[in-house]
Amino acid sequence: MPWLQGINSDQQYDELLALMDELVEDYDANQLLIDLLFPVLQEYEETAERFKVFNQRIEDLEPGIAMLRLLIDQHGLTQSEEIGGKSLVSQMLSGKRSLTLGHIRALSKRFGIPVAMFV
Repeated sequence: MPWLQGINSDQQYDELLALMDELVEDYDANQLLIDLLFPVLQEYEETAERFKVFNQRIEDLEPGIAMLRLLIDQHGLTQSEEIGGKSLVSQMLSGKRSLTLGHIRALSKRFGIPVAMFV
């Protein structure tokens, strides 16, 4: 278990990721080990050069738009199905417009998630 001290290379990261994939197959039996190893993965993903561009893109995302993208993806929606015309949603997803409080409330109600998830 070389990873308990941290990950020192992309190879170690890939190996630990593969191990975690196996462990989650029987989550209940492996929960303690998963709980020990997950923070090691998380730390590497937050600090490694390999993830720098990705992490910056995530940090730059407006939370409401990120949640909207997630909902569209998870529910297989078209852009106009939930909050307005296709051009409006397109402008929101491109960052040209923000979600309004009305949009947030409607999405929160429709999908049964707290309004805070958009903030």
